Amino acid sequence: MFDATADPAAERARYDRATAHLDAPLAVVDLAAFDANAADLVRRAGGKPVRVASKSVRCRALLERALAREGFAGVMGFTLAESLWLARCGFGDVLLAYPSADRAGYAELASDPKLAAAVTVMVDDPAQLALIDAARGGGREEIRVCLELDTSLWLLGGRVRIGARRSPLHSPAQLADLARSVARRPGFRLVGLMAYEGHIAGVGDAPPGRPLRARAVRLMQSAARRELAQRRAAAVRAVRAVAPDLEFVNGGGTGSVQHTAAEEAVTEIAAGSGLLMPRLFDNYTSFSGRPAALFAQPVVRRPGVGVVTVLGGGYPASGAAGRDRLPVPYLPAGLRYDPAEGPGEVQTPLLGPPADDLLIGDKVWFRHAKAGELCERFAALHLVEGDRVAATVPTYRGEGRTFL
Repeated sequence: MFDATADPAAERARYDRATAHLDAPLAVVDLAAFDANAADLVRRAGGKPVRVASKSVRCRALLERALAREGFAGVMGFTLAESLWLARCGFGDVLLAYPSADRAGYAELASDPKLAAAVTVMVDDPAQLALIDAARGGGREEIRVCLELDTSLWLLGGRVRIGARRSPLHSPAQLADLARSVARRPGFRLVGLMAYEGHIAGVGDAPPGRPLRARAVRLMQSAARRELAQRRAAAVRAVRAVAPDLEFVNGGGTGSVQHTAAEEAVTEIAAGSGLLMPRLFDNYTSFSGRPAALFAQPVVRRPGVGVVTVLGGGYPASGAAGRDRLPVPYLPAGLRYDPAEGPGEVQTPLLGPPADDLLIGDKVWFRHAKAGELCERFAALHLVEGDRVAATVPTYRGEGRTFL
């Protein structure tokens, strides 16, 4: 759940003081909130290392800050180009969470011993192994491979599917078959297994004002956790029969950390959004967090009583289009969108009594629906400590890196 213990007026005053010397639009990360969220992830992981999902952070300085804490180990990347870049920057353990068709990237990986030792690629189809081999370009380095298990819940004999459409490998036998394909193919080494339960980790079980949906989600997630725990354990046994030296079994996500960590078969947990606590993670009963990432837009117009207009702000998040993908006005509390306009490309009208107290040039603070996607809009993050900016660090975009 959203941690609402802080006084909104005091928080707004603090952020305004910290950034008084800066013009909006701008983005900040509250370091106290970031660190508190990190500590809570470690607590919930119960002694198993947390691998940071880079797509939810997209800032090297914050990745390094998380990994400097006890309880965090390794990065989960989202593209091969990003994974190679992070490895070149000194990140020594990068798991690529998605299969890639980046032939140039595979050629680079296969020809560089340092990169090959640091990066593990994702595979769920023998055709991906063939693509990698065809892309080697003479490179002879052994490629570290991880297999992905489809975690979706199948009901009614598979006629109903709940969960993301990711890997085609649903059964332990299918995982074992692909493990044998990797073992037979020179130039590859199977080192890991991943199973991301997005329908548990990424779906809030307390949607506001929807008690029947909340009950349905909780029942679904409870059944999904029981089914997946049994199937994941069987899959790990099947793969270890082929690859006894398997280094890791990755699972989880911000919304399911403690549940996944309780499974004996899982050796590490993936999480990233929980560090920044975007609005999509407000509606969980199993944990609470503090909003750590905010962006500010300046008031540029006062069209009338109870209305102000800020510059820009139309930063929707990915996923199925809906109101839950929009950023929300956060501070001052009590502002809302004009339903006829919503958040705009170049201007956003905001309605509500607090508008009458806002002056031209004042900042309105927003929360993004997702975590890392905010960094695609800003070149820098201002790291707030108390009521001052302790540092300003580049995002991926600020370093000229736009991977997706």
